[in-house]
Amino acid sequence: MEKKDIKSLTLAELKAEIAVLGEKPFRAVQLYEWMHKKQARSFAEMTNIPLAMKEKCGECYHYTALRAEAVQESAIDGTKKYLFALHDGNMVESVWMRYKHGNSVCISSQVGCRMGCRFCASTLDGLVRNLTASEMLDQIYAITKETGERVSNVVVMGSGEPLDNYENLLRFIGLLTDENGLHISQRNVTVSTCGIVPMMRRLAQEKLQITLALSLHAATDEKRRELMPIANQYTLAELMDCCAYYFEQTGRRITFEYSLVRDVNDTRRDAETLAALIWGLNCHVNLIPVNPVKEREYVQSERQAVENFAALLAKKGINATVRREMGRDIDGACGQLRRRFLDNGSAGTKLTGKPDLHESDRQ
Repeated sequence: MEKKDIKSLTLAELKAEIAVLGEKPFRAVQLYEWMHKKQARSFAEMTNIPLAMKEKCGECYHYTALRAEAVQESAIDGTKKYLFALHDGNMVESVWMRYKHGNSVCISSQVGCRMGCRFCASTLDGLVRNLTASEMLDQIYAITKETGERVSNVVVMGSGEPLDNYENLLRFIGLLTDENGLHISQRNVTVSTCGIVPMMRRLAQEKLQITLALSLHAATDEKRRELMPIANQYTLAELMDCCAYYFEQTGRRITFEYSLVRDVNDTRRDAETLAALIWGLNCHVNLIPVNPVKEREYVQSERQAVENFAALLAKKGINATVRREMGRDIDGACGQLRRRFLDNGSAGTKLTGKPDLHESDRQ
């Protein structure tokens, strides 16, 4: 019989589970606090839980505790990229970034991805499986333990399409923002999507206060279909209507992610078309110089082209910023570190060829 995933349970669900085990309700509160506030790495660390109960929990429940297989640290800005080993041998990536306003962690929501975006390394081997809520949470918890610093902002923008793992995503957000746990504000959580319209509408109806970031990357259907296979299912007109609906339901402005690829989507005409497309929407444009991926032919736009693009949007009255490039001396793009690890062999193989790379201490 497969063990239940105890770290993915809400407090109410955990109380019900503990009652079945014949334990008192306050034990559930203690367990929950150890998992989500103190971020214990095992039942053994829970010092005020009786030994017999810890043994019983170990028999009945799976306890998620990700192991950092490798860590890359940028010599430029201290950004850290983690490769985490899951219990089944799969790998996922996370990124820790330090800003003046607090620390941010970018987490993965799936092992691999089936969306097929042309400039993303995560999609090269397709989707392996969804992550559980606890596996998403523990990327944050493990990084907090390793850095010794609190995380203020969480971005679900790593490997995978979050809305393709909808139920686990919602459970993750609930646990992350629960006042009995880490208690990160919903407003400090960003979820990125390539544009699955029905799921975006469903998310809007949840009326969460998170930020929704739409990977747009092109301002015409024809060009977007070249970059993103999802564009064959949903037109830009459908997407813009959905974005307006999202704002109507939540009061939260949309962020448009736009990766600038040299000679593909970074011209003056592209900027003008983009401004016309999103005019009137309560939105923000995040311009991203694309991370080169060796398996793809796309290259980063020239700095002047990026600045010209941003300036034209501003002239048209569009709120836009150029994303600050963090950790550019390490494997920056989603899926690059995992793929390089797989290419170099099995678990335990030390990665080489990038600066400031080390294997983490085993937990």
